[in-house]
Amino acid sequence: MKQAVLGAIVVVAALAGGAPPAEAQVRGIPVYNAGVPRGIGGDGDLGFPNDEAGGGRAYGLTGRVGAGVIGFSGTLASYDPEGADASVAVGATINYRMFGGPLVPLAVTFQGGIGYFAPDTDSPFDFADSELHFPVGVGFALTIPNPALAIRPWLAPRLDVTTRKVEGGDSDTDADFGLSGGIELNTLGGFGVHASYDAIFADGRTPGVFGIGAHYTFRVPGL
Repeated sequence: MKQAVLGAIVVVAALAGGAPPAEAQVRGIPVYNAGVPRGIGGDGDLGFPNDEAGGGRAYGLTGRVGAGVIGFSGTLASYDPEGADASVAVGATINYRMFGGPLVPLAVTFQGGIGYFAPDTDSPFDFADSELHFPVGVGFALTIPNPALAIRPWLAPRLDVTTRKVEGGDSDTDADFGLSGGIELNTLGGFGVHASYDAIFADGRTPGVFGIGAHYTFRVPGL
């Protein structure tokens, strides 16, 4: 598995070029990597990008499913930057738990993702002027159990790759270091709240996104 993870990172790094960095996997929402969910869940998120990330706010809905060591997520968001109209962004991730389990408090998760965003266009599927985002990294999450509330802090460094296409068919690609982290508060009934922050470090800029939200997980026997 270690060779597969290193191979994926090398392939993504080979795409590096010279475009500005993306500020989140789905525009305006932090890249979230707190482990593989057990069961089926849904999240509602509110994101606040800083000025270097375009400002404004974003609203996102995410569906998650996890079975054993594999998990998937899909996100639909509306990003409303300062000084521009709101645009739709979509994204998805695949997660693989490399270490940890139900009885082990520390979980280490490899994550690969893709995000799509078409800013300032009449159609969200105007591929001639669009942005693709590929975050690839590892997340470290620690579950601190309590009688009624489990606390889960997490931290996730990653390689962050962005490809932008513009009118005329030209495109630019850039790879930068990204780091996200946060905390979850989870009840025994499956409901929880979370907060996170995501930052990109490139070219003297540090675009970042602060996010808050709530989530609910349905425990499914066998998953």
